[in-house]
Amino acid sequence: MRTVIYVRDSQEKSNILLIGPPNIGKSVIFNNLTGLDISIANYVGTTVEYTVGEIDIDGTKANLIDVPGTYTLEASNEAEQVAIDMLQGNANEKNNSHCSDINDVNDVDVSKKPAAVICVLDAYNLESSLYLLQQVLQYNLPTAAVINRMDLIEERGEKIDIEYLSKVLGITIVPTVAVEKKGFEKVNEVISSFMTVGSTTETKSFNHYQSENLWKKAEEITEKVKTKPETTIESTRQKWGELLVRPWPGLPISILIILLAFGAIVGIGMGIRQYILLPFFLNLIIPSLVGLVEPFLPDGLIYGVLIGEYGLLIKGLEWPFTLVLPYVISFYSVLSVMEDSGYLPRLGGLLDGILNKFGLPGSSVVPLLLGYGCGIPAIMATRSLNSYKERLTVSTLVSLAIPCVAQSGAFVALLAERSISVLIAVFLFSLIVLFLAGITLDKTLPGARPYTIMEIPELLPPRKNVVLKKVWLRMKNYIFDGALPMIGIIGIAALLYESGVMEIVGQVLSPLVVNWLNLPAEASTPLVLGVFRRELTVIPLIEMDLTTLQLFTGAIVGLFYVPCVAIIAALAREFDFKAAAFILILTTVTAFGIGGLIARIGALFL
Repeated sequence: MRTVIYVRDSQEKSNILLIGPPNIGKSVIFNNLTGLDISIANYVGTTVEYTVGEIDIDGTKANLIDVPGTYTLEASNEAEQVAIDMLQGNANEKNNSHCSDINDVNDVDVSKKPAAVICVLDAYNLESSLYLLQQVLQYNLPTAAVINRMDLIEERGEKIDIEYLSKVLGITIVPTVAVEKKGFEKVNEVISSFMTVGSTTETKSFNHYQSENLWKKAEEITEKVKTKPETTIESTRQKWGELLVRPWPGLPISILIILLAFGAIVGIGMGIRQYILLPFFLNLIIPSLVGLVEPFLPDGLIYGVLIGEYGLLIKGLEWPFTLVLPYVISFYSVLSVMEDSGYLPRLGGLLDGILNKFGLPGSSVVPLLLGYGCGIPAIMATRSLNSYKERLTVSTLVSLAIPCVAQSGAFVALLAERSISVLIAVFLFSLIVLFLAGITLDKTLPGARPYTIMEIPELLPPRKNVVLKKVWLRMKNYIFDGALPMIGIIGIAALLYESGVMEIVGQVLSPLVVNWLNLPAEASTPLVLGVFRRELTVIPLIEMDLTTLQLFTGAIVGLFYVPCVAIIAALAREFDFKAAAFILILTTVTAFGIGGLIARIGALFL
């Protein structure tokens, strides 16, 4: 993971906190102010992430700290506690992460009391934002507010009296539309006033009211400053935004959207693979590389490692880039459209009742869906959930029964041409086990599930530039974090295969693979590789002459097989080694148990 970007002489610069609810454009504001892409560090002693960047206004520099998104300051979860610690400046240690991109840098001391706070408000959901702002003001720090997404309320014919709101709260308030960079000149002026040495900027002092009083005050202020037109005409988009969160027609439409999304991921991925990447690599890149080295290499170990059965110059390029990359592109294209449109929270709201039966809130649909991209960000996304039980349940489900995009691409490549019904059966099997495991974990893991409130954002048309940027960044992450490690593992596999070690391993695993799973002995090799990269449990099966039942059995074993080393490490970091070991044992037993049963039951009918 990339860590936070730090800057020279950071100890001499003051800290300014950027605080506000999640998903209202806070990160966009941060990037516009600092000119940086998102770069992350873990808050010391927690798994909660924050972002730091440098702002430079007229030669005066400061550290801008993007505090984890939070709806309140009530310390009900780690993110809220981190926000409170930063406001109080009572952390005991510095974060000791280092940036790999900039040399000779110092850590930013987030333990010192901030010089000022910029609180980001949501114009669309003003009341809840004002509740948070009042809590921030109780810390008596120089504070200003940025009220973002003004375009959404203007579209509805609503208005906010910024001048009156500023007077009531006793602070400067700047209206912005972050995605269009509107209002940032004024924001820079406000920050400049905070950064001026000897600044006398003050804020109105708020007493420490009970939360009920703060909610009442937030409601009263909202009623006074926010006006609506006498006759409100809802646009078609707004009407659909309301309809999509209702059981009817929201649920049947959600099923249709999921089916279309699945079809788009498979169809787009197969198209990119067949017509672009496969011809490019198989007809141009790989033959060129093989042609360069083959004349100079005699038969032997090095020849086999480079262009043999698991040749680094053949399988090392073919598998990551022609089998997996197409589905990385198609999956994240579809997911980014669903994210940017605001549909994912609506899907979570619709599925809340179903997920509650497994002890999960509707908001857990986001990390579950992220798991179909990669298990590591999905596990990290559980930080937004409110209890240890919820986090461990979702992380276990992701590790057990949700195939990552690389694994899904391998399933498509393995099964789609042989039988689309078998491919669908694999994913249906995944869902069945997902539901059964969820129910079991809910009944066996200790702890109650706290009440969860979900905020549903405005339904918006996806923005092309945002979607393209997300897809590009995720594709780049796959290449560096997925494809390159996979090439290294394939190189190791080639060495083990050519040296005869893999044959010995195959003989050891033969009773399990041949007698229990009814697979050929060479299927032992994918089981070894799958420990390092989960999709490698499936990809080598493509090269084997297997029956449809054997393909299905192999796919099911690969589906539930042990998470890759990176996921086990993430589980140990987010929870502990005991939890990681539990999931490792659970996935292993499930994979071989269900795989063997399928092989035997299938043999009775075929």
